[in-house]
Amino acid sequence: MPGGVELTLILIALLLVPAIFYLITLQKTLEAISPENRQMPPGQVWLLLIPLFNYIWQFLTVSNIADSIKAECYRLNIPTTENRPTYNIGLAKNVLSLCGFIPGIGTLCSLAFLVCWIIYWVKVNEYKNLIIANKDNAILDAEQGIFFDSKP
Repeated sequence: MPGGVELTLILIALLLVPAIFYLITLQKTLEAISPENRQMPPGQVWLLLIPLFNYIWQFLTVSNIADSIKAECYRLNIPTTENRPTYNIGLAKNVLSLCGFIPGIGTLCSLAFLVCWIIYWVKVNEYKNLIIANKDNAILDAEQGIFFDSKP
């Protein structure tokens, strides 16, 4: 049976591995977005690993990713049903992560956070794949002489 140190290391690994894959998804999403539409450099998502600072940075990251996706979808003529794609579920995820510290309801909020985190992760990944699949739209527009002067 593992001791306290081994159990702690196993627990950290179980939490850190999904977090790293999540951050890779966020980074690759920003990398898929054209530089002029990125609201933050892709590498800055790794600042979410800094304890305590991440509680503030997560709100900025969700906002910047949503605005980056929106601008890129506009540029590539990808229709979206949301004004700021991924923003609402990301905001809910962030608020629930903070509510996890409230005595009495913290456990319930933490479970809801986990569900929202997974949904947010999946949505960001879907938009990344959609952007990559539609990269040729901008090339076709340039070839046809169609240019957009303003961002949404």
